[in-house]
Parts: sequence; structure tokens; C-alpha cells
Amino acid sequence: MNFLLIGYGKMGKTIEGILQERGHHVVKVIDMDNRADLETLDPATVDVAIEFTQPSSAYGNIKTCLDKGIRVVSGTTGWLDKKDEIELATKNNKTAFFYASNYSLGVNIFFALNKKLAKMMSAFNKEYKSSMVEIHHTQKLDAPSGTAITLAEGVIENFAGVDKWTLKGEDAAVDNGIEIEAVREPEVPGTHEVTYESEIDRIDIKHTAHSRKGFALGAVLAGEWLHQKEGIFGMEDMLDL
Repeated sequence: MNFLLIGYGKMGKTIEGILQERGHHVVKVIDMDNRADLETLDPATVDVAIEFTQPSSAYGNIKTCLDKGIRVVSGTTGWLDKKDEIELATKNNKTAFFYASNYSLGVNIFFALNKKLAKMMSAFNKEYKSSMVEIHHTQKLDAPSGTAITLAEGVIENFAGVDKWTLKGEDAAVDNGIEIEAVREPEVPGTHEVTYESEIDRIDIKHTAHSRKGFALGAVLAGEWLHQKEGIFGMEDMLDL
């Protein structure tokens, strides 16, 4: 397959290596220095674009690709206030958009486990209070992480009495919310822990990433899966979770 790679930080370089290992061709790499090349790119040369950039540039990158009819896999978080517009552009251009807050296969199994546990704990929502901690590298700009927000949404959907999330240190804790603590440390790929605590005990589920390769491999697998599809998709579609 022919891939367009948008973003050439640590994640972009890891994705490039996996694409090459799997026998794919990288048509072009778009980064800050050559962003204008995206506007003139011939869409006929690209099967799928993989976009991992920054919240400030993600929308423009994705929209440009979709308007050209290029299928897009995006893993950039922190821009989802415009996701409705991207979904509309996907439909209008009869192309495909695949988004996940986290492409790790293990994390997506963790998402499913999180929902299952929240549903089990819902009957005991008077006894237990839920909370969360996420730890990422110091270069990560958004807080809480997109993965933490997805986990919080899983709790909100399934744990009775919780209908919002709050960020510890910035928002006031509320009785009907799940509080997320966002920690930034050097060279940490990502750790997420969901807790249910009562006066008598505590239940934790935790996912710890050892490297970026798991995220990168998941994005490449998503790109392979998206080939020749039309519509809006996520990891739950690909993995059937």
C-alpha cells in the first residue's frame, strides 16, 4: 500500500519504520517544514494517510486530506471539538476517517475491561468512588490525555451516578464526577490507572506502555484495515470489541 505520513516526530518515525518492515511504500512525509506540499499532493498516489501531529494542526491536516478524497487514520488528541466537522467532510467526500485516542491493542482491550468493571461496580456506586491517574512524557501538550478521556467516558456510560470528568488541580472535584490526575514525567510512553475506592478497600486496573511501538503498530494495522473502505471508524470496529 501507498501511505502518506503526516507528522515526523518520535511517533511518525516509529510508524515509518513499521510501514517499511511490512512492505509498504511511504509516498511522502509531511512535517512543519513542508506543510504546503500537502495542498499540492496528488491524491491518486495515496491509499491512506496516517496523521500524528499536534492539536493545533490536526484539524487542518485531516480536512485537507478528506477534501482530496484521501482516507485518514489519525491519532492526534486535543482537537475533538471539531470532530463533527471532520465526520461531515468524510461523508461529503465519500471517503474514510479512522480515529482512536490510543492505537495500542492492549489499551483497547483495557478500554473494554474498563467498561465491564464500571458496569459491575455500578450496583455499589454508593460505597465506591471512582478516580483516575494518567502519566505521560513531558512533551505531551494536552491534559488529560485522550486515552484518559476515553476511559472516563467508559466509566460515565456504565457507572451510575457519575456524569462528568474533572481534571485534578484545575477543576473542583464534584460528587458526581470522576477526577483525573494528569502527571507529566520525562520519557514515559503512557500509564493509565482506574480506581474504585471505598472505606474498606480499593480496586485498581492499570495499563502501562513500555514503548511507542505498540501505538505505532496499531495505527499501521488501522491503515491496512481502512484500505478501500468508506465511512467513520474506530478501534472497536477493527477489533470487534
